[in-house]
Amino acid sequence: MTIEQKTRIAEFLDLAGAYLRSGYKNQTIAYQFADDESAAPVAVEQAAPQVSAATEQAAPQAPLPESQPEVITQPDEHSAAISNDEAGMDTLEAIAADVAVCTACPLHTTRTNTVPGEGVSSPLVLVIGEGPGENEDKSGRPFVGEAGQLLDKMLASINLSRETNCFIANVVKCRPPHNRDPLPEEIAACAPLLTRQIALLKPRVILCAGRVATQALVKTTNSVKNLHGHFIECAKIPLFPMYHPSALLHDPSLKRPTWDDLKTLRARLDKLAALKV
Repeated sequence: MTIEQKTRIAEFLDLAGAYLRSGYKNQTIAYQFADDESAAPVAVEQAAPQVSAATEQAAPQAPLPESQPEVITQPDEHSAAISNDEAGMDTLEAIAADVAVCTACPLHTTRTNTVPGEGVSSPLVLVIGEGPGENEDKSGRPFVGEAGQLLDKMLASINLSRETNCFIANVVKCRPPHNRDPLPEEIAACAPLLTRQIALLKPRVILCAGRVATQALVKTTNSVKNLHGHFIECAKIPLFPMYHPSALLHDPSLKRPTWDDLKTLRARLDKLAALKV
């Protein structure tokens, strides 16, 4: 038997014994072997199965290493439904059902109703706002207050509607108390639900209404004042920031640039239709 063959067998036996005794791999020692001049070479492969069989029989009694405990994650509706989406089984109804029972952030403790969103299943435009307000929290529908009524008029001016070719949602599905901005951790908790909606709806364009939605999706701190009217690629979908309708109600001077933005959006949709993209 050669030095190499002896060394390989010794290392294998040391490794198997270490795992049987403690579950850990110990540092091997330096072996001092010499070649056998008269003995016929023995293939390592002949000895290895015998040790493997013994190891396999003894393995169930080996203790679990204390330094490597098994990590068990609590299953939730998000992970299950995301798996369904990957298998092509996700639906708007499934997402809405997950939203209805979601407790991923503290907003669930103060909500009256969840607001998953509404519209058509294959929209030209996915409108995304920041979160439900008081009227939305009461009704369970997005953008139904004064700002929502203005949004409907803005969309109608360029032949868009939640009844025919749009879907309307928010970055968070529960109302933040006193209509404050959603906190970063609240946006992060709702992100898997919004991601599923985008993947399922496959809109031609995402229309971000306001600063919070724009910054959440684009991952930027830049203001809507600097970003509105320009298309930004987001997950291979053109994203178009726009002033929030509530901003127009407070500052009528924003109506003119918003109208220009809406015309830009309509032109992009017409171009996509012409290209049949």
